[in-house]
Amino acid sequence: MRTLLAVLALSLSLPALAGDIDEAAALAALERSDTVLIDVRTPKEIAVGAISGAKFIEYDKIAAHIAEVAPNKDTPIVLYCQSGRRAGIAQDNLKGLGYRQVINGGGYDDLKTALEKD
Repeated sequence: MRTLLAVLALSLSLPALAGDIDEAAALAALERSDTVLIDVRTPKEIAVGAISGAKFIEYDKIAAHIAEVAPNKDTPIVLYCQSGRRAGIAQDNLKGLGYRQVINGGGYDDLKTALEKD
């Protein structure tokens, strides 16, 4: 019984591990003119700073609003948040909706720094 509970607890925590960060793929995708960059942080976090050209959709509202910025499910999409965790959750949600080119760009500071170097 304990094993079953442990497996159940682990499987319920998997969304916290969602969507591996792929900064290199994000940078490559952002070189394309048709890529949509989406910041999935909160308005309070965005007020501190954001990457130029990013659309803003909080991670827990991505399913309801993605069609407004990317109606075509083949559109390349790069997501970022503060650390990459919420971007990974949003990535999984978008893939579940049938979006085929969704990349977790990771955290704001890291992605911004990488873009400035590029």
